[in-house]
Amino acid sequence: MIPLFSAGKIALGSIRSAKLRSTLTILGIVIGVAAVIANVSLGASFNQHFTNEVTNLGSNFIYIQGMQPKLFYDNELKIVENTPGISGVSPLKSQTAEVTYMSETKNIMVSGVGESYDEVANTKLQKGDFIADNDGYVAVIGHKVANEKFDRNISARSSINITFTVGENEKVSKTFKVKAIIQNPENTVVQAYDDNEAVIIPIDVMNKILGEKDYGGIFAMAEDPATIQETSDEVDERLARNFGISERALEDKEARPYFIINQAEILKQTDMMAAALSSFLTTVALISLLVGSIGIMNIMLVSVTERTREIGVLKSLGFTSFDILFLFMVESVLLGVFGGILGSIVGIAGAYSVETFLKLPVIFPFNLIAAGFFVAVFVGFVSGVYPARKAAKMKPVDSLRHE
Repeated sequence: MIPLFSAGKIALGSIRSAKLRSTLTILGIVIGVAAVIANVSLGASFNQHFTNEVTNLGSNFIYIQGMQPKLFYDNELKIVENTPGISGVSPLKSQTAEVTYMSETKNIMVSGVGESYDEVANTKLQKGDFIADNDGYVAVIGHKVANEKFDRNISARSSINITFTVGENEKVSKTFKVKAIIQNPENTVVQAYDDNEAVIIPIDVMNKILGEKDYGGIFAMAEDPATIQETSDEVDERLARNFGISERALEDKEARPYFIINQAEILKQTDMMAAALSSFLTTVALISLLVGSIGIMNIMLVSVTERTREIGVLKSLGFTSFDILFLFMVESVLLGVFGGILGSIVGIAGAYSVETFLKLPVIFPFNLIAAGFFVAVFVGFVSGVYPARKAAKMKPVDSLRHE
C-alpha cells in the first residue's frame, strides 16, 4: 500500500497541475459549507435575539388584558396580587391623548400605572425616578417622546400639558411635571406595550381626570421563572371564577372576557419561530452543499478520464488497484478539506458581518461549525468513491492505449 504522505504529495501535485479545475471544485464546497455555517449561526443569533427581547420586556411577567371596558377594578387587582407565586403587580390603563410641549402638540399614548410597574415591566430609566402611588401630576416619558416627537427635546423637570378626551366630546387639560425619562429599550420586535413612545402617569391621577375607577389591564410578575406557567394558570383560574365562568367552561379560552399571556408562552412562540427560520436556512445551505458534492464528483470523473494514460503508467509501474483507489480518494478528500477550511472562514466572516450589521447577538455554535467542516470532508470522501473505483478498475493495457 502506498504511504499516506506519498499519496498526499501526489494528490497535491495533481491539484496544482489543474488549478482552474481544482478551484472550481473547491468553490462549490466553500459555498456550501459557508452557507451552512452562516445560516446556523444566524439561526442561533435570531433565537438569542428573540429571547433577549422577551426578557427585556419584563421580569417573569404575566399580562392580563381585558377584552371589554369596565372589567378590572381593585377587586380583580387584589385577586392577582394575592395569587401564590406573584411577587409584584401593577394596573395599566392607556388612552391616546394630546401632549403639548413648547406650543407643539402631538397625539401620544398616555398610560396610567402603579408604582411597581417599572419592576414588573422591567422599565429602565435614563434619568430621574419612577412614579410613586402618592405622586400627583408627574409623568415619566419614553425615550422617543423625549428626543424625537417634538422639535425640542424634553428634559427631566420640564412641564408638559396633557389633554384627555372624557366621554365623547369633553376635553380636560392638565399640566404634568416630567419626573423621569425612560432609557431607550433594547427590545424592538416582541412587545406587549411600547414604553419608548408613551407618557406614563400615576393611574389614580388618570382615573381621577377621566372620572373612572377601572383598569384596562394588569401587569404581574411571578416569583420564579421555573413556575411562571403554573402561576399564570392559577391567576387565570381565579379570575375566571371571579367572573362566574364554570369549571366546565374553564378549558374554553374564548369564554373569558380577558386574555392572559406570560413570558414562558412568548418564549415558546419565539423559540418555534427561530427554530423554523433556522431549519429553513439550514435546508437551503444543505442544498448548496449537495450541489458542491455533485461538483466534486463531476470534476473527479473528468479527472479520471483525462488521466487515463497516467493510471495505466502507474499500474505498469506496480501500483495496485487499491493504490489507485487510495490516490484518488486522498485527492478528493483534500479538496473537501480545503473547501471546508475556506468555507468555515467565509461562513464565520459572513455571519459576523450580518449579525453586526443587524445588531444581533454574535453567536457561533463551534460544535456545529466543526460539524460543517467534517461534513465537507465527508462530502469530499463520498463524492470521490465512484470516480476512484472507476479509475481503480481500469486495465493497464487499455489505459496506455487511451488517446
